Amino acid sequence: MKILGIETTCDETAAAVVTLGEDERGRILANEVLSQIAEHAAYGGVVPEIAARAHVEVLDRLIARALQRAGTSLSEIDGIAVAAGPGLIGGVLIGLVTAKTLSLVARKPLLAVNHLEAHALTPRLTDGLAFPYLLLLVSGGHTQLVAVKGVGDYVRLGTTIDDAIGEAFDKVAKLLGLGYPGGPEVERQAQSGNPERFALPRPMLGRRQADFSLSGLKTALRIEAERLEPLASQDVADLCASFQAAVVDVVVDRVRVALRAFAGVAGHPTALVAAGGVAANGAIRRALAAQAGEVGLSFVAPPLPLCGDNGAMIAWAGLERLRLGLVDDLTVPARARWPFAEAAPAA
Repeated sequence: MKILGIETTCDETAAAVVTLGEDERGRILANEVLSQIAEHAAYGGVVPEIAARAHVEVLDRLIARALQRAGTSLSEIDGIAVAAGPGLIGGVLIGLVTAKTLSLVARKPLLAVNHLEAHALTPRLTDGLAFPYLLLLVSGGHTQLVAVKGVGDYVRLGTTIDDAIGEAFDKVAKLLGLGYPGGPEVERQAQSGNPERFALPRPMLGRRQADFSLSGLKTALRIEAERLEPLASQDVADLCASFQAAVVDVVVDRVRVALRAFAGVAGHPTALVAAGGVAANGAIRRALAAQAGEVGLSFVAPPLPLCGDNGAMIAWAGLERLRLGLVDDLTVPARARWPFAEAAPAA
């Protein structure tokens, strides 16, 4: 079984081919990703119209390159998976229309994938992970703690009530005059900073629900930065280190709460998983690995190239859905918003 995956929800255009081996393990045959960072850097963030136009210009040849590198053809593909949301609607439409056209012309099943579900299922591609597991989904637009019970069966244990973690990193980077994308720049600066110099708050620590809040932390950092202006390079490094340390403390505490809640909705987890763009952050990965070890769980995070948006995760999610007969027709809509997990019942 071979699946073509297409991803155009934000500022990466991606196409990939994933197959299922005789050992029931996934294998990536090709994974082509074209980033638009250079196009958006001057604006300090993603400009939807520029992103959509860039997808149009490169998607066709990126798909052709993925098929070529996979050593296959469209006629040999068993299904066409595409991220149908959530995301910037212009980009989502471009990917979805392309996938629908290929599905119609090649007479292949269409698999409309929730971008967040693709992140959630990536550890099954990379590590063959069994259900159920606790997922920390952290990206520029989403921060959620989810019990992953099966394909299409997800229970949200916690979410952010304001900023996503990735969004907070990007806003801090912009505030401090760092480059775009902001998250990697904050992490890089933090490596030479003193994480104890600034006593920044740890919002939501100790709360019974596994929810997050980042806006107060971001405001506290802004106040410290304004107090010190003009900022020296060491000030910037120390602010970044202090901010990142606060985020790590919050993540560890919120995951601890979610682990307690997990048993009530899904039993015993097979692993603690981090996925999404912010899962590439080294400090967060190390803290979660240590936390998992303390409770006797393995920690799983995709390789760094699969943390960000990519076509392989879309293809794999499509493969998982096709195996269960979850095929879509050509009327499936593009969605700017598309929740993928139901909230856990109130305790």
